Amino acid sequence: MKGQESPQQEAFTVASFCKAHGISKGMFYVLLEDGSAPATMLVGRRRLISREAAEKWRERMTKITSQKAA
Repeated sequence: MKGQESPQQEAFTVASFCKAHGISKGMFYVLLEDGSAPATMLVGRRRLISREAAEKWRERMTKITSQKAA
């Protein structure tokens, strides 16, 4: 519908998170292993990342990257 925003995605699968953030699934699991990945939740057998967790992860990664560049 013209003029209306599409609803925000509330949770990402690992694949959709990786696609949205331009990283490979392999890199996601490296980040998960070293504690740098966003917080995840298990729903049945699916690992999901909430919109809020993705936002916090982006903020944290931006801050880390900015500190390293300084």
